[in-house]
Amino acid sequence: MSGSRRVQQLMEAFRCLPGVGPKSAQRMTYTLLQRDREGASRLADALLTAIAEVGECQQCRSLSETAICALCDSERRDRSVLCVVENPSDVQMIEEATDFQGLYFVLQGRLSPLDGIGPAELGLDRLEARFVAGEVQEVILAINPTVEGEATAHYVASMAREAQLSVSRIAHGVPLGGDLEFVDSGTLSHAFAGRMPLV
Repeated sequence: MSGSRRVQQLMEAFRCLPGVGPKSAQRMTYTLLQRDREGASRLADALLTAIAEVGECQQCRSLSETAICALCDSERRDRSVLCVVENPSDVQMIEEATDFQGLYFVLQGRLSPLDGIGPAELGLDRLEARFVAGEVQEVILAINPTVEGEATAHYVASMAREAQLSVSRIAHGVPLGGDLEFVDSGTLSHAFAGRMPLV
């Protein structure tokens, strides 16, 4: 343990990151202070700038430096298709891995009454307003298949059906290149339930 209070504070600060325990925090702290003070300075500047300048898009609730993010502001996006995701990182993944050209709505979580996360915390009133405005025709649910995610997907699907919109859910099941013997029973059950005919 270092005798420096500032070093200890930096280690504790790193531990706010997901997956960073005491050893990882210690390694990052010493790496930055011993070998890369210039990198540490860039990291600090970038973090302070992001905290000051990055907020929430007023339409999709993703992270944005402007009131309306670049995706929502784009004339090329199909405004009739709305993909509902849990986190801004999900938007990034879909953009990198697919050719999806619609718009997004970011819940920034999932329903969890025990944690005090209800419809209001997920911005579902804003989502419902988009449903009834008439621009959206199809809703794609790209919500993680956890217990809370399933409840959230069901809730959003009910809202979309009430607005008489087409609703679909992204497929989940056996991963591409995966072996059945290594797939857990819940995933295999979902794969069977979501099977599709061959063409």
